[in-house]
Amino acid sequence: MNKWEIDSLRGRELFSYLPSYYENSRVMQYDMNAKGSEMDLLYQALDSAAAQFFVRTATWGLSRWEFELGIPTDLTKPLDQRRAVVESKLRGAGKFSGSQVKSVAEAYDGGSVEVTFHPVEWRFTVKFIDTIGIPPNLEDLKAAIEEIKPAHIDVDYVFRYYTYRELKLTGKTYEQVLSTGKTYSEIYNRGLM
Repeated sequence: MNKWEIDSLRGRELFSYLPSYYENSRVMQYDMNAKGSEMDLLYQALDSAAAQFFVRTATWGLSRWEFELGIPTDLTKPLDQRRAVVESKLRGAGKFSGSQVKSVAEAYDGGSVEVTFHPVEWRFTVKFIDTIGIPPNLEDLKAAIEEIKPAHIDVDYVFRYYTYRELKLTGKTYEQVLSTGKTYSEIYNRGLM
């Protein structure tokens, strides 16, 4: 008798617990495969539900996080941008400080950020260190910082762009980079490669 293949992961596990005289029983193989398939779906649903408890892995539960934090849900935004808004809102609680602004900004950008205060001028600067160009989620970041900073303090944003010298260091000419099909704006804001 040919052994039928059990395609369910949990079904194979269940079948391994049975006595060896069931090894060639197609009835038991079908039974364990059917039960295992249902268990696979159950475990998949449990894993999906557990993922919703963490902002960085939430998908369908992200709207619940947004509702709880008073953030308008925008389903047109990519999940990573929506997660960044939620995470920065969670990080933004507490007393206003440079480390708080840094934490919120890094939640949006994903790279290093430097925060410098200018107390005489009643302002501070957020400088993006790792990100080339303007971060795609800048408007949400500005809104989050406006929410946590005192009203009498202004904020400036400083961005990093590729320079002509950095282009020369890559060994490519401007014409070679343009031949990749990128526009000047894409090269300037997002990178050479």
